[in-house]
Amino acid sequence: MGLFAPVRDYVETLVHPSAQHDALTASRHRAFIAPRLLGSIIALASFPVYLLARGMPTPIELMVFAWLVVPILTAYFLSRTGRYESAHVLSSLALTGLVTAVAASTGGIVSFAAIWLVVVPLEAALSASRRVVATASTLALGAAGLLVLLDVEQLLPIPSPSAHAALAALGIVSAALYAAGLALGAEALARTSFWLLYAEEDRYRLLARNMTDVITRHGRGGGVLFMSPAGEALFGSRIADLHGHGLFDRVHVADRPAYLTALGDTAALAETCSAEFRVRREGVDASGHPAPEFVWIEMRCRPLEQAGADTGEESRREVVAVLRDVSGRKQQQQALEDARAEAERANAAKSRFLATMSHELRTPLNAIIGFSEMLKNEAALMLDAKRRNEYAGLINDSGNHLLAVVNGILDMSKIETDNFEITPEPFNPGQVIASCCDILALRARESGVRLERLVPGDLPEIVADKRALNQIMFNLLSNAIRFTDRGGKVLVSARAEAGNISFVVEDNGVGISDEDLARVGEPYFQAGVSYDRRHGGTGLGLSIVKGLVRLHGGEFSIRSRIGEGTRITIGLPLDCERARPVKKRSFGVVSPLVIPVNQSAGTMPPPSAVKKSA
Repeated sequence: MGLFAPVRDYVETLVHPSAQHDALTASRHRAFIAPRLLGSIIALASFPVYLLARGMPTPIELMVFAWLVVPILTAYFLSRTGRYESAHVLSSLALTGLVTAVAASTGGIVSFAAIWLVVVPLEAALSASRRVVATASTLALGAAGLLVLLDVEQLLPIPSPSAHAALAALGIVSAALYAAGLALGAEALARTSFWLLYAEEDRYRLLARNMTDVITRHGRGGGVLFMSPAGEALFGSRIADLHGHGLFDRVHVADRPAYLTALGDTAALAETCSAEFRVRREGVDASGHPAPEFVWIEMRCRPLEQAGADTGEESRREVVAVLRDVSGRKQQQQALEDARAEAERANAAKSRFLATMSHELRTPLNAIIGFSEMLKNEAALMLDAKRRNEYAGLINDSGNHLLAVVNGILDMSKIETDNFEITPEPFNPGQVIASCCDILALRARESGVRLERLVPGDLPEIVADKRALNQIMFNLLSNAIRFTDRGGKVLVSARAEAGNISFVVEDNGVGISDEDLARVGEPYFQAGVSYDRRHGGTGLGLSIVKGLVRLHGGEFSIRSRIGEGTRITIGLPLDCERARPVKKRSFGVVSPLVIPVNQSAGTMPPPSAVKKSA
C-alpha cells in the first residue's frame, strides 16, 4: 500500500476538476488515465532491456514503441480538458491505427495483430457511451475491411518467419498488459459503482429510519404501497397494518374527504397538494390498557413520475407523500384562539363593568348631591325635623349603597388575587341562615315575596369562616328575592350529608336562559344586560359566592329555567380548614370546579344598612 500510494495520489491529481464533484465520474477518469499512463511508462522503460536482448529493432518494432507515447498523450488530453468521450474516441483511433499498421506488415487479416481489432470496441465499452462504442466499432470494422481488401489485392508484404515470431511475442506481452489494464479499470469502475450504490441506499435507509416524518407511496385508489419505518412510531401500529387502506381506516371520519381530495388532486392534476387531518393512534395508558387517541397529521403530496412509464395519465397514477405530526402546532393555534377569545371576553367584561358602575354609582351620587344641596339652602331650615331626617336618611342610604358597591369590588379583587383571607371557626350554620332570613324578611314583604326556610334543628356544626358564609347566604337570598315577582316564594334549606352540608336556595322567579346560564358567575356579568335594566346590581354577587365557596373547598351548582325559577346548591365540607386547597389559586372568570351561571347578585350591605333595613 505504501508503494502504490504516491502513484494513486498522482493519478488523483490528474483528474479534471469538472469530474471531481461526482465520485463515479472521477472513478471513470482514473480508470482511463491510470492504465494508459502506467502501461505506457512501463513498456517504454522496458525498451533498453529489449534492445539488449534483441539488438537493433526493426522499423515495425520502433513504430510499436513509438506508439506507446499516444496513450500518454490521450491521458494528458483528458486531464487537461475533462472531455471523457473525446479521449475515448482518440484512444480508439490510435489503437486502431497501430493494429492496422502492424497487421498490414505481418500478414494482413491473418496476422496475429488483427485480433486486436476486437479490443477496440471492448475498450470503448468502458466509456459507458453508445456514441463512443459505435465510433470504435466503426473504426475496427473499417480497419478489418481495409486489411481484407489489401490482402485480396496482394498489396501486403510477406514478413520473414523470424520477424513474425518476434512481433508475435511482443504482441502477446503487450496484449496481456493492455488487457490487464482494461480489466483493472473495469473492476475499479464496478467496485466504485457498487459502493456508491450501497452508500446511497444506506443514506436513504438511515434517513427513512431516523427521520420523524413518514414517507408513503400511494397507488391508484389511494392505498398505501410503501411506508417508511417512522410510521410505526407515529401511528402506533405495525407497518403491515397500515398498508392498503389501513391508514385510511384510521383517518377521522370527518377528515376523510380532505385526505382523499389531496391524493386525488395530486394524481389527477400532477400538482403538489397538502391537507391536515386527524388519525387514530393506537396507544396504552399507565395501566397497560389500550388507549387510542387522535393526532393531527399534515400531509404533503407530490405526483410520482415513474421512470419508463408512458406519458399521460398512467405516469401520474401514484403519489408520494410526507406525513408529519402537527398536534403541537394545533394545540398552539387552539391556545391562541382561546387567548383571543379570553381577551375579547375581558374587553367585554370591561365594557360591562363601566356600564354597570356608571349605573350603580350615578343614581346614589345624584341622590347624595341633590339632597345635600337642599340641606345647604336656607329654605331647608324651614323644613320640619321629620323631613330633614328623611333627607338625611336618603343620603345615608345612598352612601351605604356606594360603600356596598365598593366593598363588593374590593372583595372580588381580593378573591381573584388570592388575597382574601378566611378565618375558620366552629359555629352552627342554622343560626347564620336564620339571621340572614330575619334581615331580609322586611325586603321580602315589601316585594310581596314569601321567604321560607327549612333547616333541621340537629344540623351539625361546621368549621368555616362565619362572615363568609353569612355573605354567601345573604347574596343568594337577596338575588332570589330581587328576581322573584310579587306573589312568588323563596325557599332556603340545609341538610347534612356524608362529610359536608348542602345549602339550597330556590325560587320560582323569572329564571335564566340557557344562553346566559353558561356565563352566570363571571364578574360584572348580568343576564340581559342593558342600561335600563329592570333590576339593579353590579353582577358581582354570584362571582363572590363562587369565590368564597372555592376558598372553602366546596362545590357550587345551579339549575334554572325561564319562567320557572332558579335553584342554587352550595356544598361545604364540615371541616373547611382541612378540605380547602393547600396552595391558593387565582379565581378566574371561569372556574373548573363550578358550573358557570348567569344571574345578577347583590353584595352584603354594611352593618349600618342592615340595621336600618331591619
